[in-house]
Amino acid sequence: MSLNFEYITDTINWEQNIKLFNEANFLQSWNWGVFQESMGKIVTRLSVRREKSLVAMAQLVRETAKRGTYVTIAGGPLLNWDDEELVLQTFEEIKKIAKEQGAIFIRFRPQALNSQKLRNTVKKFGAVASQMHLTADLTLQLDLSNSEDDILQQMRKNTRYSIRKSEKDGITTVFSKDKNDIKQFCDFQNDLAKRHGFVPFSYEFLFNQFSSFLDDDQVILIHSYKDKILLASAFIIFYNGEAVYHYGISTPENGKLPGSYACQWAAIKEAKKRGITKYNFWGIAPEEEKNHRFAGVSIFKRGFGGEEVQYLPSHDMPLSAKYNLTSSFEFLRKKMRKL
Repeated sequence: MSLNFEYITDTINWEQNIKLFNEANFLQSWNWGVFQESMGKIVTRLSVRREKSLVAMAQLVRETAKRGTYVTIAGGPLLNWDDEELVLQTFEEIKKIAKEQGAIFIRFRPQALNSQKLRNTVKKFGAVASQMHLTADLTLQLDLSNSEDDILQQMRKNTRYSIRKSEKDGITTVFSKDKNDIKQFCDFQNDLAKRHGFVPFSYEFLFNQFSSFLDDDQVILIHSYKDKILLASAFIIFYNGEAVYHYGISTPENGKLPGSYACQWAAIKEAKKRGITKYNFWGIAPEEEKNHRFAGVSIFKRGFGGEEVQYLPSHDMPLSAKYNLTSSFEFLRKKMRKL
């Protein structure tokens, strides 16, 4: 049965339809596309119908880099991966769009659980495992349907102790929707990047992302303080029943104080207050990879409990022979960055 493809250009149409998919996430939200457009990228929003039934949606972002132009689909496409005819025809349309935009490959990381069956499906349609991540695929997710006491009880003893200590020590948390706070957040992120050897996000990247979700009350900064001294901050996105701890920073003063724990506990309580049922700590490193650059922060996150959720890792669909050069370059960069 043939499919009908439609390009969506209005917010209401996109947001009303995307919520029909259980796996709808902030990376496929209209506002994430607005953010990408603010960074000068081309965004294409595709919906797919079989007769009158909506069967797939995908938000595509055109990326330009020295290694070549490519199209990404973070957190998507949204569709039934068991329906191979749907997958095939949807990707044929996506390939057409990508080629028209001069892309040499498509990179996607769907919001679908990793399995041998799914890996076989994407391989059948020409996809290969990416050398680099597109977005977090191994995540830690906390069920918020339980009471606060129950959530505390499932945490590691040291984490629970640190939360209670933050309260006894008079550490306070402040919720901010002030875009001007991004400058300070960015400055401390740059300091962390120098100490730990990673490439930080730019001020424009963080500011534009925060601004894009702000008007719809889908983002907040949570700061923790001791005697007016900043200890830590958390950048939280709220979307479709999920709160995501997308970024975080800590200051040198946080080293001997549990400011980061105070931020997370405040974020969890705020999410519950909003009626949200899942708190996503976002990316974690595999537990066995002790030398991973995110190994330390992953220990911190795992202390809160929750379930590790492994999505299908990023895959590429090559569209040109030039892709082989890109793959080799990314392999070397991955080794250098200890990813």
